[in-house]
Amino acid sequence: MIDPEPKSLLARLTDFLSSKPEDPIEKRLGLIATLRAARIEGIIDSDALSMIEGVFQVGELDAKDILLPRAQIDWVDIQDPIEKIIADVITTAHSRFPVFEGSRDNVIGILLAKDLLRHSVEKDFEIRDWLRPAVFIPASKRLSVLLKDFRDNRNHLAVVVDEYGGVAGIITIEDVLEQIVGDIEDEHDIDDEADNIVPMADDRYRIRGITSLEQINETFDSVFADEDIDTIAGLVIQKIGRVPKRGDVIEIPPLKFEIQRADPRQIHILIVSKIPLIHQG
Repeated sequence: MIDPEPKSLLARLTDFLSSKPEDPIEKRLGLIATLRAARIEGIIDSDALSMIEGVFQVGELDAKDILLPRAQIDWVDIQDPIEKIIADVITTAHSRFPVFEGSRDNVIGILLAKDLLRHSVEKDFEIRDWLRPAVFIPASKRLSVLLKDFRDNRNHLAVVVDEYGGVAGIITIEDVLEQIVGDIEDEHDIDDEADNIVPMADDRYRIRGITSLEQINETFDSVFADEDIDTIAGLVIQKIGRVPKRGDVIEIPPLKFEIQRADPRQIHILIVSKIPLIHQG
């Protein structure tokens, strides 16, 4: 018996999309397999495939999966002097900040950094008057729904609350989009090789995942080496056996790494500090 001629990719994709619904997970995996075949056949490129896979991932993830934990948020305390607030905003270089009063579970609004420019021209400038309303979402909110809300309401940042009403973290529209298209750098992000390692406050450093182990060793007097790994991101992934999520903390003596930005495929930005000698033994 002669085997029938294999169907073209287009025919297979058409058959797949027109078939009756199966188990959702099985159907998704089948579609991804078909699209991967399309990449192999040169019909779509790797970037397109990666983006499509990112869309599926967004459909499966909740806000809690990618939020920036409250311990890593750069807060604004409404009771701080305006001079301190401006200095902190300049140092952290974010465009939006959650503002609290009394307790960090009492978020009273969102401060846009650009609104602080009014302080230089308005004698009676009061930050409280320029706060934007804070948007609160549950940690269980699906990213696909959140992205639609961001778009429809023109919001860029949401405060994630836990089941008890406390602040669990924050999430931005950029965080959601990066799950689809990968890392998005703005004008404040690191973009020069010379700036792979940027000093921060409290003896911490902001480093790019692609920073070489050689550069890490030169800066921190470490002795990291692996013939199969060139970058610090690769070393961290090897250490824990997976791509870490935002907020994860990994210790590889003599350094501690906090993941500041990552997507399901790679680590982009880490915060590094030295482990005190008393804790390294």
